[in-house]
Amino acid sequence: MASAELQHISIIIPVLNEEGCLGVLLPHISKHSAMQGALEVLVVDGGSTDRTVAVAKAHGAKVVLGEKGRAKQMNLGAQKATGNILYFLHVDTLPPPHFDAQIVKAVQGGHQAGCFRMKFDDDSPFLRFFGWCTRINLLICRGGDQSLFICRALFTELGGFDAAYTVYEDNEFIGRVYQRVPFKIVPSTVTTSARRYRKKGVIRLQFHFGIIHLKHFLGYPPQALYGHYSKYCALN
Repeated sequence: MASAELQHISIIIPVLNEEGCLGVLLPHISKHSAMQGALEVLVVDGGSTDRTVAVAKAHGAKVVLGEKGRAKQMNLGAQKATGNILYFLHVDTLPPPHFDAQIVKAVQGGHQAGCFRMKFDDDSPFLRFFGWCTRINLLICRGGDQSLFICRALFTELGGFDAAYTVYEDNEFIGRVYQRVPFKIVPSTVTTSARRYRKKGVIRLQFHFGIIHLKHFLGYPPQALYGHYSKYCALN
């Protein structure tokens, strides 16, 4: 990809009833980006019934309306995006200062895909340990909360996210990225919400995430992963 093509990043944020988190994230993106004129922010809504869409529009984001399901929403966002670099970001994850310039630098350095290190907004030693593990460049240490940047051409080549996965879509897709190209861990840190851990219990929730990883490794279908997630991990 030529340097001139690297100056346009599309940030894709899938949401569903996230007016509170979105109202924090969008100003954060504006404040901490280094190249605002070359950024496109797409909020892909899956049918929110709160003020999520209104909040997105108020902050100047491009709103894309689609069917509920994070994989479907992210694929739709990628279809509507104009950037040559796609940056998938969870609504409760805050990127580091100059995150966009760091992504461009990584791509200019020959990396077609990667993520940042991650920390939780919680002082739990257990969560600090799992945050520390995100610096390790192994697939088992990856997750959607670390965010994901990928060149559009590679995303298209891989066929995007597998919409059969209602959960675990990030991990499944990143697994295919690992098989295709070297994966870059940018040595800056995103901060993600520990709200799910605070509600479900840190050790209990991490145990069930581990079970989901194991079931995927053992070949369980996407529906089985979702069944376990909805029973033990879902906020609602």
